Amino acid sequence: MADKFQSIKGFYDILPGDSALWQKLGDVAARVLGQYGYRYIHLPIVEPTGLYVRGVGENTDIVEKEMYSWVDALNGDKLTLRPEGTAGCVRAVVEHNLTYNGPQRLWYAGPMFRHENVQKGRQRQFHQIGVEAFGFTGPDVDAEQMVMLARLWRALGLNDVALQINTIGDAPERAAYRQVLIDYFERNAALLDDDAKRRLHTNPLRILDSKNPAMQEMIEAAPKLFDTLGAETRAHYDGVCQFLSDAGVAYQLNQRLVRGLDYYNRTVFEWVTTRLGSQGTIAGGGRYDTLVETLGGKPTPACGFGMGLERVFLLMQEYGVQASDSPDVYLVNLGDEAQRIAPGLAEKLRDEGLAVAVHAGGGSFKSQFKKADASGARFAVVIGDEEARNGNANLKTLTGAGAGEQVTLPLADLAARIRA
Repeated sequence: MADKFQSIKGFYDILPGDSALWQKLGDVAARVLGQYGYRYIHLPIVEPTGLYVRGVGENTDIVEKEMYSWVDALNGDKLTLRPEGTAGCVRAVVEHNLTYNGPQRLWYAGPMFRHENVQKGRQRQFHQIGVEAFGFTGPDVDAEQMVMLARLWRALGLNDVALQINTIGDAPERAAYRQVLIDYFERNAALLDDDAKRRLHTNPLRILDSKNPAMQEMIEAAPKLFDTLGAETRAHYDGVCQFLSDAGVAYQLNQRLVRGLDYYNRTVFEWVTTRLGSQGTIAGGGRYDTLVETLGGKPTPACGFGMGLERVFLLMQEYGVQASDSPDVYLVNLGDEAQRIAPGLAEKLRDEGLAVAVHAGGGSFKSQFKKADASGARFAVVIGDEEARNGNANLKTLTGAGAGEQVTLPLADLAARIRA
């Protein structure tokens, strides 16, 4: 026997037992995003490596150690499997001049790839829904995206999800604060771990996000960027807070929230839960007003977020959210005449909007009913040769109210009875 192949570490299969809940997550999200006027854009999963080096940031963890990159052997192009979605979406907006006729609200979905330490809720191939709004300068769109996520959590039946927000200012404010922070951490160099020392002169704001218990007291005492912001940035933040309050969405200021990508400015936010352990962030994003210009476009304000589908899926399971992909009807058929009319009858039932699985492969009525029970179908439509000759079928209720009841009906009346 030949050796079997297994999936690569960090890459996994979503099996039929889970796919119904996964599909429900995607369907509900698409409906909610549509309610806010966001339109779907389909993006490639491979982009030029330079797009992420310039867009995400050369000194970020993603670019330094997590990207799947290679040189194309056919033409020498430097390529990367996308580690996040915003840079690719901006590339598409610039390439196709999508904001020529005005602002755009866009969303996309699909797999992302990062070479990370694999654990529950963190895989090397993971899936995100990304949402981006281009051409909006005010705080209303920042808040809109947070409010939209609050609606999504309600639609999915999720509670115990909290919104944390912060403002990290504009580039000049961060540059001034960066030096203040470096000076502070240098005075406390003995308390820095190796990762913090590595980031000290490249991305010191990320040290604020460290989870190292030994550094927490020192980090908490660090100077606060929030206290050094200018009037315009503070007004933008205050506007976000006002919109959230008016919408009835609770939030908490987290001055250590900085996000891991270099392109953010002003508003940053995360939706977090305590039910998934260390992988508690299920969605996060913020404003990135300079990224479009950085990637070759005209200056364009923008705001967006990414939602980790694996983590939301785990949270749905934690809350016992249910979904089913079982057919409405399992069509049991035995005998030559019954087998001849079964496919046509199934098509007529499907024309009425019903999901129908037709038994294939022969077998007795008993064995076919076992398959019907295992399918999860609510009803079994049963046809033998006698029923086929008479234009009738037996309709048996398999689950729910009336389970076990059976009636004989004309074929033309089946759909109406099933839907009743």
